[in-house]
Amino acid sequence: GGREANQVSDDYRYQDGNYEGYAPNDGYYRGGDEPTHEEDAQSDVTEGHDEDDEVYEGEYQGIPHPDDIKAKQKKRAPAMDDEYRDRADLMAERMEDEEQLAHQYENIIEECGHGRFQWTLFFVLGLALMADGVELFVVGFVLPSAEKDMCLSSSNKGMLGLIVYLGMMVGAVMLGGLADKLGRKKCLIISLAINAAFAFLSSFVQGYGFFLFCRLISGLGIGGSLPIVFAYFSEFLSREKRGEHLSWLCMFWMIGGIFASAMAWSIIPHYGWGFSMGTKYHFHSWRVFVLVCSLPCIASLVALKFMPESPRFLLEMGKHDEAWMILKQVHDTNMRAKGEPERVFTVSYIKTPKQVDEFIEIQSSTGTWYQRWLVRITTTFKQVWDNVLYCLTAQYRMNTLILAVVWFTMALSYYGLIVWFPDMIRYLQEEAYESRVKIFDEEEVSHFTFNFTLENQIHRNGEYRNDKFIGMKFKEVRFEDSLFEECYFEDVTSSETFFENCTIISTVFYNTDLYEHKFINCRLINSTFMKEKEGCHLDFEEDNDFLIYLVSFLGSLSVLPGNIISALLMDKIGRIKMIGGSMLISAVCCFFLFFGNSESAMIGWQCLFCGASIAAWNALDVITVELYPTDKRATAFGILNGLCKFGAILGNSIFASFVGITKVVPILLASSALVGGGLLALRLPETRDQVLM
Repeated sequence: GGREANQVSDDYRYQDGNYEGYAPNDGYYRGGDEPTHEEDAQSDVTEGHDEDDEVYEGEYQGIPHPDDIKAKQKKRAPAMDDEYRDRADLMAERMEDEEQLAHQYENIIEECGHGRFQWTLFFVLGLALMADGVELFVVGFVLPSAEKDMCLSSSNKGMLGLIVYLGMMVGAVMLGGLADKLGRKKCLIISLAINAAFAFLSSFVQGYGFFLFCRLISGLGIGGSLPIVFAYFSEFLSREKRGEHLSWLCMFWMIGGIFASAMAWSIIPHYGWGFSMGTKYHFHSWRVFVLVCSLPCIASLVALKFMPESPRFLLEMGKHDEAWMILKQVHDTNMRAKGEPERVFTVSYIKTPKQVDEFIEIQSSTGTWYQRWLVRITTTFKQVWDNVLYCLTAQYRMNTLILAVVWFTMALSYYGLIVWFPDMIRYLQEEAYESRVKIFDEEEVSHFTFNFTLENQIHRNGEYRNDKFIGMKFKEVRFEDSLFEECYFEDVTSSETFFENCTIISTVFYNTDLYEHKFINCRLINSTFMKEKEGCHLDFEEDNDFLIYLVSFLGSLSVLPGNIISALLMDKIGRIKMIGGSMLISAVCCFFLFFGNSESAMIGWQCLFCGASIAAWNALDVITVELYPTDKRATAFGILNGLCKFGAILGNSIFASFVGITKVVPILLASSALVGGGLLALRLPETRDQVLM
């Protein structure tokens, strides 16, 4: 009985915060801090009274830990108060806490300095951004080869080109939203793992459907990485470093394009780099190229395992101790690299915002495992949806709508023209190729063996009797109103070759790819088709493929000057002037495309356009990161980047449909979109002097 009374007395005294100098620091008033005389008397009577156990006050009854005191205090006053407080009051208190945290965090990052840690993270995240740049080029480079390997029609090729953007659009919104709830590092690892796994798998699948599915999921993964990368890196940068170093990070997108172009140029033309297993499984050089293009993603995924979570995110989640340890790691890493290991991290306490929407934790004894996971998943996605709606509240609505228009117009014009340039170059090449066609009229050939390649020819009203076509290739050859009598075709491969209004009598076709659709309005009399070639074949190396690789390489390289200029001037002239100026200059470059009537002129204007527009992209990335608070940053970036990919899909579809018809519509559409988006961007608030909320 004495021990119980003694313990009760101690508990009350610990809760009131007057034991050994421990005092409450949560700001709540409490009356009756001094213990009553009756309690003192009771304690004096019972002190040391138990002679059997020899228990004395002050021995292990315990000197309480400050966290224990805070826990007991919270149970007494704040927890009860919160039940009766309006949600608006709690949100107002949280916003006040976030503002205090933003300024304190800025001071902490300045104390940590900018050094080895940030540069290490710079290269790790740069590899992830490089993988995003590679992903956009992969399908375009492999299409000429894949269409032969997988017998792709024009509609199939178009779908394969757009499916990557569709995956990126979904991935940006979904994974960007999850990054604000589950963490930057965790979601970035998930994103890169999805991309690496399905990009690797796509190099081995043979069917068109499976390849399309793998590229869709691969795009979904890499699409989610872009908003996370910028949100993640920005939270380790101080205000005066943020604009410049986020712009330097954008250079890795350019490096990804250069890497993809160089690898395509050096790998795809080597058709012998591969193997076959029977007649059904073929692993050609373009599949080797797809495999190599997954390497930046894999490298970033491995390196990311050694990097910490964003401390700014952890503080938003109320995880003070974890955030403090990471910030101390950043500080110590940078100080050791500067030769000042004795510098001490002076921060002892960091403000954490009040947690309003706590994540629902379900005890392992509650329900079945799938019920617990179902509740966790639905709760998480509800929180993500709430974040999406938050971006459209009165405080952020106007900025979100303006940014949406600017992102969309930029993507519509940029991605539309990026596809239009190579298509126009191909069209100019085809026009030049057709101008060199050879026409043969009324030729008569008999008892002759053709065992060489016929290319870019038209044969009209010819007669071929007892001729043999053995082990040869037809490329862009047309036979019109011609007669074939008692001829023999063996081991013949053809590309864009047709027989039109021809009469074919007593002729044998053995092991050829001259299928039925290649005979247009022809009369076939006593002719035999034996052992037709199966599948599709890479029958010719296209010389213009090399030019396309070169065009993409030069287009990627041309953004280097724009990247350097934007990085150096981002914090000097501001984000808004950078966006507006870059988009208006890009619009002027579009008008000069009216004078691009040759391949060299088109390549030159493409380089100029890419170099001028990259500054707007960099400034858009920076201002999108800075306009939204930490717990909404990746969500907002994901929404806007998803809208950007939707603009890319529309741009690709619209601009490609006018190739060979007119240049006026694509040029005017791109120019007007850039002018409108650039002028509207001037209404956005400048963020270069703001702390990261």
